[in-house]
Amino acid sequence: MENFKLGDRSFLGPFEKYEKNPIMGPQGDSWESKDLFNPAAIVKDDKIYMLYRAEDHTGEGIWNGTSRIGLAISEDGIHFHREPEPVLSPTESYELPGGCEDPRVTQVGDTYYMTYTAYDGKHARLCLATSKDLYNWEKHGILFPEWSQGYDLVWSKSGAILAEPLDGRYVMYFGDKSIWVAYSEDLLHWTPVQKPVFSPTEDPQAFDSVLIEPGPQPLLTEEGIVLIYNAARIVDDPADAGFGKVRYATGQVLLAKDNPEQVLKRTREPFLVPGTRDELEGQVDNVVFVEGLVAYKGAHYLYYGMADSKIGVSIWKSQG
Repeated sequence: MENFKLGDRSFLGPFEKYEKNPIMGPQGDSWESKDLFNPAAIVKDDKIYMLYRAEDHTGEGIWNGTSRIGLAISEDGIHFHREPEPVLSPTESYELPGGCEDPRVTQVGDTYYMTYTAYDGKHARLCLATSKDLYNWEKHGILFPEWSQGYDLVWSKSGAILAEPLDGRYVMYFGDKSIWVAYSEDLLHWTPVQKPVFSPTEDPQAFDSVLIEPGPQPLLTEEGIVLIYNAARIVDDPADAGFGKVRYATGQVLLAKDNPEQVLKRTREPFLVPGTRDELEGQVDNVVFVEGLVAYKGAHYLYYGMADSKIGVSIWKSQG
């Protein structure tokens, strides 16, 4: 496996943070009043549709508030109009009281597939919902109940689905300590592979030495499968304001098209790191957390959570 860096043609970018971030934050006194973060995004009808996680104040100090998934729409990638009500709310026992968290969305044909995390206050479980219009969602339940229990991995999150099938199977990367892969023929029933595809870097100085988890949906390129991933490390510089705390940043990995479990290249350094005040201070300090990526009007827009409190965007003017 090779390392790669900015300038390698396998790498997406360079991305530049929008200078007027955050582009969205909490509002009102109900379902999105506490924090707003971790957005997915997709293009529909020549507009960007953002699915974002919103928290209220009902569980502050216990599970940090019940989460719901909201929907916002933009014609320029920056300014969003929000729908007044959430499009996905907790209704099942395994979703309460924590809620529905951290969406990722992939379109296949005329159907949108959204993975999300159900949190009951103790365990996080990866779930799936589908929609034809991004407003009305049908829940399909927990994706890996048997596998999770059998391997003592009750905690399961962050499913990123590749839109194109490979050799008749769809591919999903998931996990929030290491990254695993699962396969499906119908996009509803998934079979996970029991060994991680890749794990945190052993070097404690590395940006991805504590944990890793998938970001937005993977992209199929000539080089292979590009997966943007979120990662964390412990800040070990006493001069740093975040000393002793976990810091989240963002990297990329290239996997083989003929073997989605084979890592070809992986970033040595992160390409998105906390730097502004809204990324350094919030519900969880020192966090940039990416879940949404779209190509739109000659640029790529990468949407991310800022300190688990607000939403920002980083832009690559790729002309693609």
